Amino acid sequence: MGHTRKRTQSGFTLIELLVVVAVIGILLGLIVPALQSARAAAQTTKWSSNLRQLVIGHALFANEHDNVSIPGRMAKIGSSDDPRNHYNVGNGKHYRPRWMVMMGASAGFFAYDNPSTDPGKENDNNRHLDHEIFQDPVVPDYMNNRNYCLGYNFQFLGNSRRRADGLHVRFPVRLHQINTQTVLFADTLGTAATFPPVQRHGYNPRPHPNKNTRELCNHGWSLDPPRLTATSDNCDGSRDGFTRSAVDERHQGKAVVAWLDGHVNRRTAKELGYIRNDDGSFPYTASGATNKFFSGRSRDLDPPDVN
Repeated sequence: MGHTRKRTQSGFTLIELLVVVAVIGILLGLIVPALQSARAAAQTTKWSSNLRQLVIGHALFANEHDNVSIPGRMAKIGSSDDPRNHYNVGNGKHYRPRWMVMMGASAGFFAYDNPSTDPGKENDNNRHLDHEIFQDPVVPDYMNNRNYCLGYNFQFLGNSRRRADGLHVRFPVRLHQINTQTVLFADTLGTAATFPPVQRHGYNPRPHPNKNTRELCNHGWSLDPPRLTATSDNCDGSRDGFTRSAVDERHQGKAVVAWLDGHVNRRTAKELGYIRNDDGSFPYTASGATNKFFSGRSRDLDPPDVN
């Protein structure tokens, strides 16, 4: 009489399946943050490389213009339709371009595919930058030339706005007067820095005519130093003693900063001399804030007086 063989059961038991699922979950928990960190690091590296190219453009502009630093915005001369307000941006002329456009032109990167001398607000404040070198991978949509994601140290390196007596606030500035360990430009919050994070609004790519100081990167092209005074300028020219800009720590918890000597690194707002309120807003004036890295003298100097 033959022996009856038992059939071998194949497959996983419920417990084994649960163990496999748990292991996969643990592995994903380890891998996903690592991938996210690697992606963030790659974005920061790319952005830093772009900024180095713009720094070169700043140096080349100065070399071609009697060592003069690019102002935050090219000066207005006479009326808006005065042809002296039309500046060469590499592939044509544009109405009073802002600093990043001029740096790009000097470095061979044309900000606009079709520059325009139209002084109207649509061209002036709603115009978007076309070249990818100006695009931050972390905030790729922040490409409006007014509400830009980078802010320039305009108060100390070139402010072509007018003082009460009609003269420029601080222009021209020649680079031999400036210490190279000076902030040139950095990631910025724009006027949204004035408010706590919970009160800030989303980015507005077309600020005219419905601009709002709570919007991220509103008037972002102009970066205020850490300490303002009652008689200094401010980012949007309101000089209201309240509205201000500050750096944005959007790259792995820090702001990417370009320095006058050409190097680019990441710094926290605190490391750059800013003081933040407990609610996350940046005050107009604050005890302990220092302009050491913005003044061009490696000292805590007041921003230029507008009176």
